[in-house]
Amino acid sequence: MHLYKFGRLSFILVLFANISVFAQEVKEVQKEHIKVIKAKDIPLDTLALDMQGIEKMDELESSSDLNDNSLPIVTIGDKKTYDLKDLKIASTYDSLWMKELYENAALYDEMYETVLEIDTAEVVDNTLNTDTLKLRLQRLNQKTPFNVAYNPSLEKVINSFLVRKRGLIERMLTVSQFYFPMFEEQLDKYDIPLEMKYLAIVESALNPRARSRVGATGLWQFMYGTGKMYKLDVSSYVDERRDPIKSTEAACKYLSKLYGIFEDWDLALAAYNSGPGNVNKAIRRSGGYKNYWNIRRNLPRETAGYVPAFLATMYLLEYADEHGLKGKKVDRTYFETDTVHIKSLISFDQISELVGIGVEELKVLNPAYKLDIIPHVEGKEYTLRLPITEMGKFVANEEAIYAHVKEQFKSKESPLPQLVKTDDRIRYKVRSGDYLGKIAARYGVGVSQIKRWNGLRSNNLRIGQRLTIFTRNPVSASKTASKSPQTVASTTNLPASKIHTVKSGDSLWTISRKYPGISIENLREWNGISGNNLKPGTKLKLCNCSS
Repeated sequence: MHLYKFGRLSFILVLFANISVFAQEVKEVQKEHIKVIKAKDIPLDTLALDMQGIEKMDELESSSDLNDNSLPIVTIGDKKTYDLKDLKIASTYDSLWMKELYENAALYDEMYETVLEIDTAEVVDNTLNTDTLKLRLQRLNQKTPFNVAYNPSLEKVINSFLVRKRGLIERMLTVSQFYFPMFEEQLDKYDIPLEMKYLAIVESALNPRARSRVGATGLWQFMYGTGKMYKLDVSSYVDERRDPIKSTEAACKYLSKLYGIFEDWDLALAAYNSGPGNVNKAIRRSGGYKNYWNIRRNLPRETAGYVPAFLATMYLLEYADEHGLKGKKVDRTYFETDTVHIKSLISFDQISELVGIGVEELKVLNPAYKLDIIPHVEGKEYTLRLPITEMGKFVANEEAIYAHVKEQFKSKESPLPQLVKTDDRIRYKVRSGDYLGKIAARYGVGVSQIKRWNGLRSNNLRIGQRLTIFTRNPVSASKTASKSPQTVASTTNLPASKIHTVKSGDSLWTISRKYPGISIENLREWNGISGNNLKPGTKLKLCNCSS
């Protein structure tokens, strides 16, 4: 829905972690095996070093040869990797929240369907004493300007959530700890009830990349026109509706405007979802009533379930302990990030390679960039957000990084993912047995790319559906498509170093973290995986191997 312009370069996202930050201790690498050379002396495509078995390395002595904007590279044995350093050695940071936020993305569809299909006439097993509920709602009403009053319809929605959506609510209890402190700061700035933070749960299940069927996008689900109205940049590269900070400020401005029209927060909520025009029509059709529950039957179907879902969510998160709802909470207080203005076009892959942070983590921290590229456009300011512990590496080597990236782009015939010819576009018809991972492997593209090109919000496909696919080699891709449908190569003849055997508790995220340079999308593409579920004992390829 809506975004805003936010000028500060840094903010602190508060988290509560249930694990301790630990320091890694390791062997010292013998100096005769380490030497520093300049990046220009080796091929530009030298990538990550296999760090398995290396736990600690002393900081290398500075070299006068590195003062000409060359990037330092360390060699250990016959392997090389970029060795960017801050002015001091950065500490290892906890990636718990990256995992939580990445896995949370799939919950948007569930929340969207929940709001759309709310039926206040449905009979649900009563898990909550009515008198207790009335008392708690009365207490909520005393501390918030929302009209939190008991009625049988709201009771049914709350009971339905308790019975059928416990898992969803518990996930929201966890992820809300990442976003709510920032929401509350902005809501307070605009004098909006702090309980409005629960609206983002109903809107997007706290997924900044969420996109509805009609195109509403981001944590606060702004439509394109409304986003533009509140100065949210939407282009081929960038969608600031997905920027957590800018979209939150825009949402605050829009909600303030709606409250100024209706002078009632319940009606402001309804107008946020369906537009002020639909609320005015519902008021007229009801005979002039202005209480949400009196005009509810005259509102669009989705909006009719919207305010009850908001109130039920607010109640359950406020009284989570009383209902045994448990999110993951930990003792760690802060997860700190900072931003730097980008002075040249740069891709997430390049940042990951140089700074040593995973592409998936970059996507979580920088959700506004649609193509995993941060553009450089005259007159506009785009920023990169990194953990504090990694920011120093980038800033201390900024000029050398830009020079290196420029050389990389020059060396590639078509460096940008969207720069493909129209002739390279394929229209693919989904067949029985197809799934996104299989199709992606067939054409040598990513699952996330297919979803982005076709506006897909989930991995579900239907037979006969047409998909647009861009490939740099349509001829070879076409030949591949005509071959046997078996696209996932056997792991039988692969060396053990190229295979990971899934253990209990493994996930795509944890596996990708074990192998530097391998992302979740890599694992999906190389193994024909469309979802997140893994069975213990499954053998996963760790390379784009044909045999």
